[in-house]
Amino acid sequence: MRAQLMQRTLPSLVLGLLFLSTPAMGSCLDKYQELLGQLQKQADIMQRTSLLLDPYIQSQGLDKDGLKEHCRERTGAFPSKDALQGLGRWEFLRTLDTTLGHVLHRLTALRRDIPRAQDLEMLNRAKQNIRGFKNNIHCMAQLLPGSSETTEPTPTGPGTSPSPTPTSDTFQRRLEGCRFLHGYHRFMHSVGQVFREWGESPSRSRRHSPHQGLRKGTSRMQLSRKNKRLLPRGQLPR
Repeated sequence: MRAQLMQRTLPSLVLGLLFLSTPAMGSCLDKYQELLGQLQKQADIMQRTSLLLDPYIQSQGLDKDGLKEHCRERTGAFPSKDALQGLGRWEFLRTLDTTLGHVLHRLTALRRDIPRAQDLEMLNRAKQNIRGFKNNIHCMAQLLPGSSETTEPTPTGPGTSPSPTPTSDTFQRRLEGCRFLHGYHRFMHSVGQVFREWGESPSRSRRHSPHQGLRKGTSRMQLSRKNKRLLPRGQLPR
């Protein structure tokens, strides 16, 4: 019993310390690589099922008689990894911000099915962590080219709205909550992978970004009039 408590508590403490090490809500780091590293670490921790899914399964009695096997993400509930990788950086951040906004609403709705105080505390901690993560998303958006423009959340389309299936049946509602949490953790795993690709390729093309034109040619190869040599590509702020 004590070992289970430690398994639950330690990841939460690590996540809490990580978020406490960030600037106060509303303030931003101005170094690209430092902020990117922070987003990667946060996404890596938030994908852990021990923070939400596993305790939810146990508290709802879904860990018996093979019920856990039904806790699988519904197709299209969250954007897939391939869909996220196909987005430009601006679109990726907007989609991430919008999707996490829906997650916050769903976590609030899950409160009615969580009877134990310690599980409610876990849920509230997760919501606080998501808000901190969203703050860092806005900070990253300010470091991308074209950040002088106000970024509005993208309209929610297919694959970006983890809305619950209306049901009055308690058991079905619990299953829906379980599937939603499974999808959320999978989504955060994909998010972490995309952010890691940003670190590997800071000059990655944002082929779908409407803000490409704001870079004023810094990402194009230019020919020097004097010696006909190619100038180096521009890079994202660091």
